[in-house]
Amino acid sequence: MAAGEPGALGGYYFRFLPQRPFQSLSSQESTSRLRQWSMLGRIKAQAFGFDQTFQAYRKDDFVMAFFKDPNVIPNLKLLSDSSGQWITLGTEVKKIEAINVPCTLLSMSFFNRLYDEDIVRDNGHIVKCLDSFCDPFLISDELRKVLLVEDSEKYEVFSQSDRDEFLFCLFKHLCLGGALCQYEDVLSPYLETTKLIYKDLVSVRKHPQTKKIQITSSVFKVTAYDSVGMCYPSRKSHEQTFSYFIVDPIKRHVHVLYHCYGVGEMS
Repeated sequence: MAAGEPGALGGYYFRFLPQRPFQSLSSQESTSRLRQWSMLGRIKAQAFGFDQTFQAYRKDDFVMAFFKDPNVIPNLKLLSDSSGQWITLGTEVKKIEAINVPCTLLSMSFFNRLYDEDIVRDNGHIVKCLDSFCDPFLISDELRKVLLVEDSEKYEVFSQSDRDEFLFCLFKHLCLGGALCQYEDVLSPYLETTKLIYKDLVSVRKHPQTKKIQITSSVFKVTAYDSVGMCYPSRKSHEQTFSYFIVDPIKRHVHVLYHCYGVGEMS
């Protein structure tokens, strides 16, 4: 099909942007942290460009067109359940789900309440608690408790709308990590890495009139299904297996942040 002709689905054409670096995942510091959290080698960001105006209300058409695109199919990476190797999606997507993820926060001060509520001490140390399980996660500190245990007394420190925010989702994913995650004793590595990844993926601009910084990206949590069932981000569902599509409507870029829960690279 010639480049000028409209695509079969909603007129979107995509192109893979392999040169786009994601320093937030590849820097030496991030690499060593992701290794400690058992996510290294299982988390990846990829960039694609597209050629039409993005309209958020047509997100389902956009995501479906993405999975059907001949430039996406050989380039979009996911982890094989059986081999643990990076593969491409060798199956035809029949159905997608794209859930809106609010993305409005511009400051890490959102997390200051962790200090105010004695979840983290003033010196940055995370307050420990008696071990318990919130399957499959071990809870050994107040931070994991506030992230996971809905009937714990401090759970409402973050409202449901706080928890829906992309910044919170990223933070929670990093805190919970992979299958052999070694938890941090202090908060700062989680906050720093969350901030780096968020800034790397999300686009902002200065509003021409008000001069206020505003986020221009739309974020979706994406699942795809083939004739058998769920096929992306994985055939197995897990709270820590996810794919977020972060769409920049101005640059016409989509960043895909992917992670598949399991045992990360050790050495």
